[in-house]
Amino acid sequence: MLPTTFIFQVHDIEFAPNLDIVLNETLPVLQSVVKSGKARYIGVTGYPVSVLKEAVECSNIKIDTVLSYTRDTLIDDTLKKFLPFFQSKGLGIINAAGVSMGLLSNAGPPSWHPAPEHVKEACAAAGQYCKERGVELAQLAQHYTMAQPGIATHLVGMNSQEVLRSNLDILNNGLSALQKQVLQEINTQFFDKIKPVNWENIEITELRKKLEVLGQ
Repeated sequence: MLPTTFIFQVHDIEFAPNLDIVLNETLPVLQSVVKSGKARYIGVTGYPVSVLKEAVECSNIKIDTVLSYTRDTLIDDTLKKFLPFFQSKGLGIINAAGVSMGLLSNAGPPSWHPAPEHVKEACAAAGQYCKERGVELAQLAQHYTMAQPGIATHLVGMNSQEVLRSNLDILNNGLSALQKQVLQEINTQFFDKIKPVNWENIEITELRKKLEVLGQ
């Protein structure tokens, strides 16, 4: 058992009933853990990057990292607008889900993916276009996100050795001439027509409706 935890992440802070709970209850508890020597750093994660910024601005407790997911991809570069602020605060910036939780892949996303249907359709069409040309869309997406400046580290989910090898190939070798051509084509034919893309508030709205039905 490790004597200390490297970092505690307060996950998806936008789902808290209000941000004050995170600021005044959750973070103070984690600060006490850090002071005890049982952890080193505190981070916050979330989908709306504006909420991460608000937490950093309003917190009296030092936040060391922010984790943003699916917000610096081929279809959404929202994170870029917030990088100067996060960097000015000396934060470690973690960029996750470069393939947008499966949306930017030939196989497509899981059934629960919250993106609007027109976004899923455009990405599916791009994936089919890539497949017909012998290219994996996920490789193009992962290469793009890992090439973006200002990010401390990338968090990449992998469920097979095949995906691991694919990501290592892109990291070590970059894109081939064919992949570069296909990337340019899918941007022009599919992604440029739907950007900017996001699904902020969709999941939160659905959750709160369900809680209302349950009387909570």
